[in-house]
Amino acid sequence: MGNSLPKQYLPLHGKPILQHTLERLNLPAMAGMVVCLSDDDPYWDTLTLPRPIIRASGGKERCHSVFNGLTTLQPYAQPDDWVLVHDAARPCVRSRDIEKLITQLADHPVGGLLAIPVRDTMKRVSSDGTLEVMETVNRDGLWHALTPQMFRFHLLTTALEEVLRSGHLVTDEAQAVEKIGHRPVLVEGHADNIKVTHPQDLELASLYLKMGSPYKVMEVFKINVLRESGP
Repeated sequence: MGNSLPKQYLPLHGKPILQHTLERLNLPAMAGMVVCLSDDDPYWDTLTLPRPIIRASGGKERCHSVFNGLTTLQPYAQPDDWVLVHDAARPCVRSRDIEKLITQLADHPVGGLLAIPVRDTMKRVSSDGTLEVMETVNRDGLWHALTPQMFRFHLLTTALEEVLRSGHLVTDEAQAVEKIGHRPVLVEGHADNIKVTHPQDLELASLYLKMGSPYKVMEVFKINVLRESGP
């Protein structure tokens, strides 16, 4: 991001990105929240939290952090309880999409994740850094994985234990669950559920948050009405 401040604490409409994210997750269906942080994080105490939140130690990679979070949850969770894992840097996730994920998978034995179908032409490049195109990849059946990802507590814990024991790293929770023989279900979300990774993403997230507020939606609606009723 080209900034000394960790990206999850960068300001966005007067609040740190992480605070926006936590507020999106503050839904009636959530029994509690755990945030995985560096042990020497100096910024956490500056947030205004929507509810009491348990703090867990972050790890070297995503899978280590999530496993630490699950371990911290052990005294509170039953084996079949649902756990949702979400990226701190996804502040624009729609509450309705989270509710849709929870509702559609409520009776599923495994779980799944928010995702959107790939719409662009996909290219595979050489591994030597030249970025020469080696092939065009058939996009049929390809989806972009998003978060939250939702799995049974015991299943996800077991999957990550197996992955870490084998010495392999996974880039999301669904991949860990796949590795022990299960098939997560995709639930279609929205493309505005972006992960802030590059500086331009911050501008896009700002726009999505503006358009998502009731005031801005009403404002756009009024403008459209005026245009349609004009000469």
